[in-house]
Amino acid sequence: MPIYVHHSALGKVDDVFNAESIWQAPGLQLFSRRPLLRDLLERAPRELRGRAPRRCFSHITLMLPQDEIDEDRHLTRGARLRELAQSLQALHQKDFGDQLGSEDVRYHVVGAEALEPGEVEVKFGHAVYLPGPSEQVMYTVSASRDNAVWKQVCAIYPKQRLVLLGLDTRDATHTVPDWPFGPDCALLLVNDGPDTPIEVQARPKEAFECSYDAAAGCYVLRPRGSSSGARVLFKVERSGAPKQAARPIEVPRTQPAKAPAVWKRRTPEAEDAQATALPARASVVPPAPEGDATYAPVAARQRVRLAALALPRLSRYRDTGATALEIGLDRSLAPAAAAEQSLIRFAVTDRDEVHAITAAGRQRVTLPARITPTDAGALQLLEAPPEMADRYCGLLRLPNAPEQAIAGGARFVFGRNAPMLSALRVLDKQDCLRRAPGLEAASADRLGLSRNAFSFEAVDDGYRIGRLSPTQALYHLDEEMRFVAQVGDADEAYHLPPGHHLVAGHYVLRFEA
Repeated sequence: MPIYVHHSALGKVDDVFNAESIWQAPGLQLFSRRPLLRDLLERAPRELRGRAPRRCFSHITLMLPQDEIDEDRHLTRGARLRELAQSLQALHQKDFGDQLGSEDVRYHVVGAEALEPGEVEVKFGHAVYLPGPSEQVMYTVSASRDNAVWKQVCAIYPKQRLVLLGLDTRDATHTVPDWPFGPDCALLLVNDGPDTPIEVQARPKEAFECSYDAAAGCYVLRPRGSSSGARVLFKVERSGAPKQAARPIEVPRTQPAKAPAVWKRRTPEAEDAQATALPARASVVPPAPEGDATYAPVAARQRVRLAALALPRLSRYRDTGATALEIGLDRSLAPAAAAEQSLIRFAVTDRDEVHAITAAGRQRVTLPARITPTDAGALQLLEAPPEMADRYCGLLRLPNAPEQAIAGGARFVFGRNAPMLSALRVLDKQDCLRRAPGLEAASADRLGLSRNAFSFEAVDDGYRIGRLSPTQALYHLDEEMRFVAQVGDADEAYHLPPGHHLVAGHYVLRFEA
């Protein structure tokens, strides 16, 4: 692979702010023990004509001990550092003026903690570029290992043609956080101007490959021939490109005004004395008693699947002490049984913000979003339909969700106090809901899910739904999770077609034939 970045240590000098001692050793070059900056530039030209250098590199990064940089900033407000850069620029133009053409000579001096007093290192090459004082950023590059937490790597400027990303700044333009491939792999970005897309190449090509994932909107770098294991994802985004504006929250006029949430206490005689957090003050009416009819079971043909999790607006439940709701998914992208088994977690804060949490860190997610934490599949976070936006931040689709078979011809109840479909209530545990210090732990299902929320019965043309609690919000979504209607009167049966969804509390249930 060609050398895109030349990195050299000059050794110790008496005064790191003395330009002459860094540029060229006194006396005859023949007897010089070590090459200095002028010698390095002469031995590694940018362009050759035959064996003679034709063009010289003109952008140089100089690294000095951090302690000496700090002392100069404290004592002279950085005057010696600025004088060093200006003096080196003048020496550079004086000795290599015929090899510069129209290019500007630019020096950038930085501190390095690893350098001992008197040590100096330099970096230059095809992939080393120093922007001008008024030059605007053209692209921004960010990287991720899990497609959830993205960390900014660098900026690319209009006249910056080559950028090399890798493990160490000694051999690359910029380092990539959590780089898993070692020093032998790099990613080369080629910028041929504003009218040409950025070209992305893996180096060396025979060992690594980089492909564009259109669905995820990013490049994927991995060992050649490997479909799993170590990978790094990259986004190259045009600076100043228009972004899709967030959809405003539209609350139907027929709905009552939003009121603060409270824990609604039930009568001591109730079988379950735990309270339900309701997003509006309303009188709680006991559920209608079920009839005494007995149903004979038949062969289980219908299924109910947990298709998604509805992310609540915790700001509506702030008076209950709820500060965050966390949802963990394991490596198969199914709901994790315990927090320590989570590959990725999504947290909803009391400011109605959604955050992704992985081993790489924590980052806010703007909905809609598509995240591929592993090659096993992708996660989709959808915006909540406008008709539901007063209660929910969004919907988290589950690609590997649990499901349960049910018997036809029988009526069942779903809710906190109902055993039916309890395996689908994956947030019915205390480690999902975070509450203010001093408050007792509580199940996350207490936010918006009644003890007896609704009844369902499989019929020939779908399902018959009955809302059992007047305070329970139920929403009907179609096959693509588009809003259809809000299930209203508790006394009337509601028809749900097969393959459609019903939202109750945190759960988006798909009722399949």
